[in-house]
Amino acid sequence: MKLIPITLLVAAVALSACTNPDRFGGDDGLAGSGNPTGGQPLNGVVPGSANDPTSTAYFNQTVGDRVLFEVDQSNLTATGRATLDGQAGWLMTNTDYTAVIEGHADEQGTREYNLALGARRANAAREYLIGQGVPASRLRVVSYGKERPIEICSNEACYAKNRRAVTVLAGGGVS
Repeated sequence: MKLIPITLLVAAVALSACTNPDRFGGDDGLAGSGNPTGGQPLNGVVPGSANDPTSTAYFNQTVGDRVLFEVDQSNLTATGRATLDGQAGWLMTNTDYTAVIEGHADEQGTREYNLALGARRANAAREYLIGQGVPASRLRVVSYGKERPIEICSNEACYAKNRRAVTVLAGGGVS
């Protein structure tokens, strides 16, 4: 019988917590926070979303976080250079971020060979970004070789997706 008063007390506390719409702090540009736009994001930009040019989501989806390579190659393709040009511009604008460039390979070849190939791919991307003006102190490289595939199957379509260098961002503001 003591369960009913406890349940009522918990319900009352839970409901009272819902009475202050501004309890989580100031103006975040959304409804309930005093925003004069009636709940719409300010300037149409939701902080941290893919439409926020300063967010990692924007970098990954709009700029592009990866470049692909040909079989047994660490030379950048024209498409790869274009992606890295966009990354360099973004990194030069968003100076609070650093980046780790991951080198990857497909499953063909030995572990040692693919670790070395992944390192060459990551370094090719890093050197290109440095050549575009990104400070070397903001860029690190790591090779995973064939240890972290994004596609697992033994055909060229999968291999092509796994031959890559991926730029992973760290730091910054809202991400």
